[in-house]
Amino acid sequence: MPYRPPLVAHEYFVADPPELPVRARGEGGPSALTTAELVAADGAEVLLKAVTTAEETLVVQVGVAGEGVIRVRLSEDVNARPRSERAISLVTPGTYPGARAGIAPGEPIVIDAGSLRAEISLAPWHLRFTDASGATLVEQDRGHTDISGRLRTLPFGRSASGGAPVAYHESFAAAPDEAFAGFGESFTRLDKRGQRPVMWNFDAFGAESQRAYKNIPLYVSSKGYGVLVDSGAPTEFDVCQSTHSVVQILVPDDVMDYYVLAGPTPSEVLDRYDLLTSRPALPPKWAFGTWISSGFCVDSQERVLARARTIRERGIPCDVLHLDTYWQTDGHWSDLRWDPVNFPDPEGMLAELEGMGFKVCLWMNPYISHLSPTFEQGAKAGYFLKNQDGEAYVADCWHGSFPRCGIVDFTNPAALAWFQDLLRGLLRQGVAAFKTDFAEGVPSDAVAFNGMSGADLHNVYTLLFNDAVAAVTREVHGHDLVWARSSYLGGQRHSAQWSGDTYTSYAAMGSTIRGGLAHGLSGVPFWSHDAGGFTGRPSDDLYVRWTQFGALSPLLRLHGTTTREPWEFPAVEEPAVEALKLRYRLMPYIYSAAVEAARTGAPMMRALCVGYPDDPVAWQADLQYLLGRDLLVAPMTAPEGVRQVYLPRGEWVDYWTGEVLTGSRYVRVAKPLDQIPLFVRHGALIPVTEPGDTVDVPAEITLVAFGGGDGTAEIHDADGVTVAVATRDGDVLRVAVTGPKRVTGVELAPVAGAPARAVIS
Repeated sequence: MPYRPPLVAHEYFVADPPELPVRARGEGGPSALTTAELVAADGAEVLLKAVTTAEETLVVQVGVAGEGVIRVRLSEDVNARPRSERAISLVTPGTYPGARAGIAPGEPIVIDAGSLRAEISLAPWHLRFTDASGATLVEQDRGHTDISGRLRTLPFGRSASGGAPVAYHESFAAAPDEAFAGFGESFTRLDKRGQRPVMWNFDAFGAESQRAYKNIPLYVSSKGYGVLVDSGAPTEFDVCQSTHSVVQILVPDDVMDYYVLAGPTPSEVLDRYDLLTSRPALPPKWAFGTWISSGFCVDSQERVLARARTIRERGIPCDVLHLDTYWQTDGHWSDLRWDPVNFPDPEGMLAELEGMGFKVCLWMNPYISHLSPTFEQGAKAGYFLKNQDGEAYVADCWHGSFPRCGIVDFTNPAALAWFQDLLRGLLRQGVAAFKTDFAEGVPSDAVAFNGMSGADLHNVYTLLFNDAVAAVTREVHGHDLVWARSSYLGGQRHSAQWSGDTYTSYAAMGSTIRGGLAHGLSGVPFWSHDAGGFTGRPSDDLYVRWTQFGALSPLLRLHGTTTREPWEFPAVEEPAVEALKLRYRLMPYIYSAAVEAARTGAPMMRALCVGYPDDPVAWQADLQYLLGRDLLVAPMTAPEGVRQVYLPRGEWVDYWTGEVLTGSRYVRVAKPLDQIPLFVRHGALIPVTEPGDTVDVPAEITLVAFGGGDGTAEIHDADGVTVAVATRDGDVLRVAVTGPKRVTGVELAPVAGAPARAVIS
């Protein structure tokens, strides 16, 4: 039972994970594989029959699933599959032409996947993974026993309760200095060593704990490999918590099915992960502009149009207006119908906004209030998840704050078509995208149309939901952008995700940064957060600091329970808007980083370990990040305006002062309210443009040289790729440009030792 402080209100989540059974006194412990024998070999895969300490006979399959990727399966039946596959396939194994299985009498079996190899010892059983040279990357733990001979760690095997199997498990030995990152959007320290992430999508309530909206059973190790578990079940990772030297994986499913991914860098692990799941979807370019929300308050057509005019009159860069819950009738959420009183002419409003250069995003979720007429229609047709009595499951999805709801059952093809048709009309009116909120609330005891239990459906439900919304958006508008709160394995195909309902504090901004870095190392590069914090009104200084963080994030949205409109913070409107203008000035750089992320899977907002995996501090310095390759961002996470920033090896230029700082050390940074700590890699060429009201495809750009050494910049845009190469020739920086963009000039940042002038050739 988790610890609950006395007399403190506890939130009971409608969809808490099912608890694993507790063994009765005297009942045996987990069974472990002891020996195995070869049954068949098929080129790059072997099939083995294994015996356990409980005298069970299990099947082990080890094979190549791509270059640098090896798959391991343990089950009772060779045809067993993760239960989530009844709804959706999460992983698609690949192939590698050079794969082979080396089998020699009396020798370990070697499965060769190029940059990764598996070495299998049959008697006694042991599995080790190495790089191509034979150096160990990771191996199975050989078991921790106490003085009585009882196992204290989970072996490679399975556990039963009451005579029935309940879970499979695996354990890997961990080096004492090994760091582990990933597991989805976790708001705790980036290095998960000493933590126990459970892959169960929660309403995270403040986004400052290990509860996560987006869980992804993938982690990356500082030792140069990754591990991916293919299961929709509430898989549990004990990352050196109960035993300092072991990572234990518990999968309450019908099979243990995992992949080891070669590095050696996190970017290479993520590249291989993408090949198994999907490449990240690139959002449309306008999505990289500012999103300004109505906030969680009653809205109207008149207010929306007034907001739009004010934005343009005050010269605030903005591409998207987001209308949150109150575009619908109060209490009828989420029936996907305009409030006819407050929005009498939505088509006219959307057309007028389009004329001013605004896209419109609407809030929605898959829960339909039982008070809504839409609920009656859906319940009668059987479109909602059902309870154990076969009736529509009316769940407390709002934790007692709002009416109970039915949950749309996306395993029912008719329900899917019905729900998409509700959205299709809104899109045809001119709505550009939807914010797909919630979807973490499938109760474990629900029953789906396809027969799945709520426990098996819970995590993958969000993929079905976002797939449904993305598909109909693509049908009408040609893009598949959704602004999603929850996600799961492979969810990077849903191009925009945000960190949910954060508290409004400096501490919460810090946990939000950590969530973004973890999610980036889980394969999701296009991520955002509620700039200013969600709950309550931020102080003026926090509003500016968080807006600066948002402006240098992959995507940017100003949103909260109260307004985040810059003019509602009159004392600090100017520095907040200047942060937005900085983003639009840097848009050629930001969008180029986005295109690279979609192509390679490397996150836009990069934990330092992405660029410096061999630097131990880079796995721990988790309140700062690289934005793309050349900008280092350290949001101010304290009201004093002073913080410590770790600069990786090399030289870094203070963006604001031009001061050159040597890396591989922490530096004390103090910045006034109008400046975010921002550093540029020495010698970098940063493409910029004149900021306008909206994001566009500029024909002309400027390059800013920081240090004036040899450097290269690739500028990606809708008009193609432009490459700029700088070469220093004495006191002159010569820049050669090829591609469609016209580079109108090269600015030399005021950096000591920079050349006197630049020439475009």
